[in-house]
Amino acid sequence: MNDEHVKKPRAPRKGQGRGVTMETVGRLAGVSQVTVSRALSDPSKVSPATLAKIHEAIAQTGFVPNALAGALASSKSMLISALVPSITNIVYSSMVKAFSEEMRREGYEILLSETGFNAEEEEKLIAAHLSRRPDAMFLTGIHHSAQARRMLLAAEIPVAEVWDITDSPIDFCVGFNHAETGRAAADFARRKSYPQVGVVSAGDERARRRSEAFLRQWHRSGEGASVSMLFDAPATLANGRAGFRGLLDKGFTGGLVHCSSDLLAHGVIIEAQSRGLDVPGRIAVLGFGDQPFADAVEPRITTVRVDMAAFGRAAAQSMLARLGGDRTGPPVIDLGFEIVEREST
Repeated sequence: MNDEHVKKPRAPRKGQGRGVTMETVGRLAGVSQVTVSRALSDPSKVSPATLAKIHEAIAQTGFVPNALAGALASSKSMLISALVPSITNIVYSSMVKAFSEEMRREGYEILLSETGFNAEEEEKLIAAHLSRRPDAMFLTGIHHSAQARRMLLAAEIPVAEVWDITDSPIDFCVGFNHAETGRAAADFARRKSYPQVGVVSAGDERARRRSEAFLRQWHRSGEGASVSMLFDAPATLANGRAGFRGLLDKGFTGGLVHCSSDLLAHGVIIEAQSRGLDVPGRIAVLGFGDQPFADAVEPRITTVRVDMAAFGRAAAQSMLARLGGDRTGPPVIDLGFEIVEREST
């Protein structure tokens, strides 16, 4: 038969083929697909010369091993899920960065998603992440839907709830007592003898808990008026400015403004200064979080300091211990807080 009439197999169009496979790597290295698989799963079972050929073939082809197949074989995915309310908020990004650095040193990778302070969205993401069979999960906060808790308990994997504490964590929690920061801030205001207090708070549950505890402690410990501006939105400079305007409209004449974040505190200071009100002479401002800018603005912001990176590291260390089979660590890790006094009060 004339070779011109032999129908040659058509190469698959881009996106239609299987891409580079272990079979491809084996052909290039001159070994079987089984040998390639063995080299990837347990290199000690392959001779150094053969292993070198396989690695060279992998480098030439850009082959990426199927992590899911490896996970099915070993029952470990080396994947850790992490859910945070906001990936742009430095509070959460600092925690996850420190957590990720610790976990990656031990060979784990992080799958990160943003919940947007929404319990329903968190529940959906927990289900989606668990379907990828992560080895463990990092969650922000302790309040989750009932179904989310059921799914996490059924998964039987280490679960870190970070940025808050509770006596009944799903597995273990790392954080501090949010209500206690509010009570400590009110006691600080009393010691400084402010005649009146105002509150500017963002809408998330933990911010509200701090603000409500502040107001309860303020009224419990003595006399003095209070006014509040509570937003359903996240903390921003604009909301800090709007919040202070709202306090003035409600009759705030001078004293300490307790803010649920340093961003709001900075906005309050800007608005007060724009109106010619002396900070801290007439208006004192207390923030939360000790974000990097708090010590660099004028006046420097008095704030509640919590070590976000320390939370991430502590969560990683406890998680690694659990992944290694040691479940003797404490279920509650309270790293506390401190009020750092600067020029805004």
